[in-house]
Amino acid sequence: MKSTWKAIAWASLGASLLGMQANATAQGAWPEKPVTLVVPYSAGGPTDVVARMLAIPMGKSLGQTVIVENTVGAGGTIAPARVAKAPPNGYTILIHHMGMATAPALYKKLSYDPLKDFEYVGQVLDVPMTLLSRKDFPASTFPELLSYVKANKDKVSLANAGVGAVSQLCGLLFMSQIGVDLTTVPYKGAGPALNDLMGGQVDLLCDQTTQTAPVIKEGNRVKVFGVTTPKRLSSMPNTPTLDEQGLKGFDVRVWHGVYAPKGTPAAVIEKINVALRAALQDDVVKQRLADLSSEIVPMDKVTPEALRTHLTSEIAKWGKVIRAAGIQGE
Repeated sequence: MKSTWKAIAWASLGASLLGMQANATAQGAWPEKPVTLVVPYSAGGPTDVVARMLAIPMGKSLGQTVIVENTVGAGGTIAPARVAKAPPNGYTILIHHMGMATAPALYKKLSYDPLKDFEYVGQVLDVPMTLLSRKDFPASTFPELLSYVKANKDKVSLANAGVGAVSQLCGLLFMSQIGVDLTTVPYKGAGPALNDLMGGQVDLLCDQTTQTAPVIKEGNRVKVFGVTTPKRLSSMPNTPTLDEQGLKGFDVRVWHGVYAPKGTPAAVIEKINVALRAALQDDVVKQRLADLSSEIVPMDKVTPEALRTHLTSEIAKWGKVIRAAGIQGE
């Protein structure tokens, strides 16, 4: 009997060791097939633009194709939910902007927890925002804008890309700091909102430079009143910040991060991180992001630890703004 139990024990140990060896081998060989990079928003939008810039150089580093997949809907919450439930093997990962931090306050029933259901790869970049108006808006300077808005608040419309979109949050912060409630007009995406602004259907819009920089550079399609970063942008040196024009502390930058399902092996996360770092240091990527007035974060922020810390801080920051505005959804 003892020998039988001993044989079973040795067999179990052997099987366990073989399983561990197979798992280690699989991790060492990873990736053996294409990796899917899930984007929560539609093709052509700001986050999609960033994802497609990174996909090719990341694929070169990994030795496999990185496929960008747009999984849209529910204010950008369907994609994170999908990735949270994906097998934790590194073949399905997520790129998301600050919506990862605003979702807990925006939605009563969220099917995932940003702080518990993911592994973190690293931050990616900060995208500044700009406050724009239609080209024939009565005001031409920021002081004129404030005077006009305060005197005509019932007549001025402020567009955004939809409930929970960064453009809506930027607009909320703007109205909060100037002490005026404007008529807000939500759209199904940043593109339609910007198109209607250029067409004169709405008055104001606060949106990301990945969308607005090309239009601003044309010089005659919109008016720009300021950027939302603490310092002026090197690509727009003549455009003052909202902070220096009186909105002290106004700072809205659309940060992005890369995530994987909880339980993804550390060795796989490390490989994705190395690929992400390589992509962010690619000369073509750097130039394209610079053209869009976007700033790659310092490499010490392209780490799992830095992303987790930043996400935790942003959840607290935007939770206060969202709850104060009373815009929580279902």
